[in-house]
Amino acid sequence: MKKEVLVEISARHVHVSQKDLEILFGEGYQLTNKKDLSQPGQFACEEKVTVVGPKASMKASILGPVRPDTQVELSLTDARSIGVTAPIRESGDIKGTGACKLVGPAGEVEITEGVIAAKRHIHMTVADAEKYGIKDKQIVNVKIPTEGRSLIFDDVIARVSDSYALAMHIDTDEANAACVSGSCTGEIID
Repeated sequence: MKKEVLVEISARHVHVSQKDLEILFGEGYQLTNKKDLSQPGQFACEEKVTVVGPKASMKASILGPVRPDTQVELSLTDARSIGVTAPIRESGDIKGTGACKLVGPAGEVEITEGVIAAKRHIHMTVADAEKYGIKDKQIVNVKIPTEGRSLIFDDVIARVSDSYALAMHIDTDEANAACVSGSCTGEIID
């Protein structure tokens, strides 16, 4: 049985706390859903912020809903270009990570940690994991069979929860290395 998985590109983005959202956009501000994402309850927002590092700055979209902590997810190329540190981490694991300034239309927020390059990962439901014989936090390999740039990603972490939908997320650097445009189908291999 082939263990196929949708592979999606996760471009640079920001998750914000309600407190930081209100500093950036104004008191009582609520995020505006622009488009639902593949993961249940997650959405791309109309709102964008400027991510400022010591060397440069860049715009990044906000993803909703709000979270307990503000987190900036960049590719390693993005991080280097603006001069910030972005260790490779799972989303939410921000202790001791990079710092930056976020600028919105109503204010600025200096985050002392929270800048990461997201570790490549696969979201799976419990049923998906059982079907594929994979456990939560298991490290797997995924083959991306693209024309002229076929690639096997190793060190892919499986994240299992019934609040997820089956999809692998890679950043723009990884997508470019495998010549993925938009999305594709990958295969989990052992």
